[in-house]
Amino acid sequence: MIITIGLIGGIAVGTQAPIAGAMAQRVGGASSSFVVHLGGMIASLLLLLARRGEQIQEWRTLPWYILGCGAFGLVLYMSLSHTVPRFGATAAITLLIVGQLLAGIVIDHFGAFDIDARPIDLSRAAAVVLLLAGAYLMIR
Repeated sequence: MIITIGLIGGIAVGTQAPIAGAMAQRVGGASSSFVVHLGGMIASLLLLLARRGEQIQEWRTLPWYILGCGAFGLVLYMSLSHTVPRFGATAAITLLIVGQLLAGIVIDHFGAFDIDARPIDLSRAAAVVLLLAGAYLMIR
């Protein structure tokens, strides 16, 4: 079930990327990001209301870096506004996935952001090499 949820998230990002790239071409990268995040805010609010607020009152206790993580969405959309029109959806998504996995392996290795540490071992290093080789073949 968790694998399916992960795949659904990947499909969402993979579908959202070319749509965001097309929107950025029409209205600009920052405008595209604003529209997407406004829609996400409304959808999140509706979900939050449906879930009876969860523990939203605890937001004040969150570390600064967690409160600022929404800025990464702007970085994502600005990068999509440049990569999708120039390289196409497949290459742009490939670059996103490579970036995500590289960040993930570093975060796992050091146990950053309260994640349980999963040190880089030989098989994970080999997986990174294969990933980079696959990405090269995809975007060349």
